Formats: sequence, C-alpha cells, structure tokens
Amino acid sequence: MDENEPVPPTETSAPDEPAPTVEVVEGGEEVGRLPLPRRQRGEVFGMATQLLGAARIRVLCEDNTSRMGRITGKMKKKMWIREGDLLILRPWGFQEGKADILFRYSRTQATYLSRRKLLPASMDRFGTGEEPTPPAPAN
Repeated sequence: MDENEPVPPTETSAPDEPAPTVEVVEGGEEVGRLPLPRRQRGEVFGMATQLLGAARIRVLCEDNTSRMGRITGKMKKKMWIREGDLLILRPWGFQEGKADILFRYSRTQATYLSRRKLLPASMDRFGTGEEPTPPAPAN
C-alpha cells in the first residue's frame, strides 16, 4: 500500500444507541439535555444516602434496595456527590449489593425531572408541592 493512498474505513460494530434524553427549555431557550437511565441496560435512579469515602457512596435505589455505589475511574475527580443527590446507577450483575455511579443530577435538574413527573414515586423527593409565596414587604 502506498503512503499517499487513502486508507479505507474499517467496519466496526454498530455504535450504541444514544441515551434517552429530555430537552430542558427555560424561558423559551433550550438549556441542554438531561440523560435518563437506559432501562435495557439495567440502569436505575438512585439517591445518595451516606458518603463512605474512597469514591464509594451508600445509595438507595428506586427498587428500595440499598447498594454501595462506586464512582467509576474517569469520573472520580470530576463528579462530586453530596447526600441527597439524585444519581443514575448501573447495578452489578454478579454482586447484588453494588453498583456503578454513571451520572449525578444537580438540584435544579432533579427538580425539573420531578416537575415533569419523570422520576419514580420512590425517588421523588424534589417536588415542592406548591409554589412558594413571596415574602410580604416589610413596612
């Protein structure tokens, strides 16, 4: 093969289908897209309940199972999780009590999902119920 000859593209396996997303629109302007759990891969919603250290977190999953979540290698320095954060998890197939943490929603994103009724009832702790009333002006 000559150096100047273009290399034909190689056939690879079909790429993964994109994650289901929700478009976020605020004030008529698209802000971004939020990933949702890929159910065909076994991904579920979870809520961080206890920080254990060493990139491990105790998580309550939507199926009311408490698992030890692990922040994957490439996300360790990028993902900071607090107690009460909404997460996307992929439970391990070979060890029931463990899962990988794939994504963390911000408080605003979790509230948005709650308002749109996209969270299961067991994970919906972000709904406000009523719109807050503004404080009365001080005279």
